[in-house]
Formats: sequence, C-alpha cells, structure tokens
Amino acid sequence: MEMMNGGLKLSDELLGTFVPIILYWIYSGIYVLLGSLENYRLHTKKDEDEKNLVPKKDVVKGVLLQQAVQAVVATILFAVTGSDSESTQAHQASVFVLARQFLVAMMVLDTWQYFMHRYMHHNKFLYRHIHSQHHRLIVPYAFGALYNHPLEGLLLDTIGGALSFLASGMSPRTSIFFFSFATLKTVDDHCGLWLPGNLFHLFFRNNSAYHDIHHQLYGNKYNFSQPFFVMWDRILGTYMPYSLEKRSKGGLEARPTKECKEN
Repeated sequence: MEMMNGGLKLSDELLGTFVPIILYWIYSGIYVLLGSLENYRLHTKKDEDEKNLVPKKDVVKGVLLQQAVQAVVATILFAVTGSDSESTQAHQASVFVLARQFLVAMMVLDTWQYFMHRYMHHNKFLYRHIHSQHHRLIVPYAFGALYNHPLEGLLLDTIGGALSFLASGMSPRTSIFFFSFATLKTVDDHCGLWLPGNLFHLFFRNNSAYHDIHHQLYGNKYNFSQPFFVMWDRILGTYMPYSLEKRSKGGLEARPTKECKEN
C-alpha cells in the first residue's frame, strides 16, 4: 500500500519504521505536560530532578541514537524480507489471523526481553558497563523509556523487535500498528504516573508501578518482564508484589508487599 500525503508517497515499510518514533515523542510530550499532576506521580518532581544520575539532554541524545539504529535495522529488515510485495496480506487477513500475529509477537518480544534483561542484571560485567546506563534513571519518566546503552538498545529492543516481526509473520502494514502499540506501552511503563482510567493499567499487570519497583534498589533483581505481561516473572520467581499507597505530602508510592528471596 502507498499513502498520499501532500503528494508524497509513503510505503508501509517507511511508516512502520518512523510512525513508532514519532508517536514516542508525542506520547512522551503528553506525559511531560501531565507531570505537574503531583497527586498522580509515583515520585515527586523534586526526586525526579535530584535522584536521577543523568541530565535530560543526555537522555534525549541517547534515545535519538537508539531510534536511529532502530530505523536502520528496520529498513534493512524490510528490504531483506521483501515484504513490500506481500503487504496486500493485510487486506486478506482475518481478525483472528491479526490477533494471532499480535499475540505471537507479544510473546516473542516478552520472552526475549525477559531473559536478556535478567541476564544483564545478573552478569556483573554487563550490568556495570551496559545496563546500568538505563538505571541511572532511578525515577523513570516517559521520554527516558528508551534511554539505554547503544548495545543494549540493539540487543533488547531492536533485535527483539525483529524477532517478533519475523516469528509472527506479520506484514509491514500490521507492523505499523504493533510497533506503535509496543512503543506507547513502553513509554507508559516509564511515565512515573498512575492516572485514573489508564487503559494500559486496566489490561496489563505490567505497568508504570510494576516497572517503578524494578528501578528501585530493593527491586533491582525483580520485575524484569517488559513490555506486556508478567508471566516469566511469576513462573521463575522474580515477581515482586506491590501496593500503591498515598504519600503524606501527596502523590502515590509503589511499595513491595512482602520480602523476596535474592535471585
């Protein structure tokens, strides 16, 4: 399929590459504007400014670098698979087929990221030199969702996304919706807010509070799952249950409800 936009033809492959990137910054921008809602924050704005170990300008640079790598890999992947000629499958695919492709892609991405993420925490070299960069954000915020070491971004997100695309058999057109959805979910998980009526919180146990636990020192080796389900954490004993409690000066705090054994 080609879409006309002011005379410019946009292929499914081009949209699948750049729409998730554009949505990342739009959705993050919305959360930046909502950040003044102290009653719904999981950490105070003061904590966000003082506890994080990296300036926000460096976070923006890091995210843009990762997105550039993702765009290059996506372009190569679409070219190698030659899926452009097969994009008409999206018209022919039933709702059942599309749902199956989404579910397979979600499971593959979750499985890949869980085990890679967990290994980066348990391997001292990888944690110290690679994954610790993401944990400089002790108080997560939306546009820091993809702030990672470039190698981690390639291994976890870019390769994980490529595997989910290939394993599910989705078309480039379907991938536009899947990767846009995955991007919005990832941003939401790092937004540091617990807003009433958030649909992601209604349908997924893997949410901003769940991931906030992981960013705290006591939860550093728990709640590895991302971005959709908590299945692997529950199966392999790395799930840290929590409760949301009101802070005395306003806002909410995710607190573990029981101690967990060291993994």
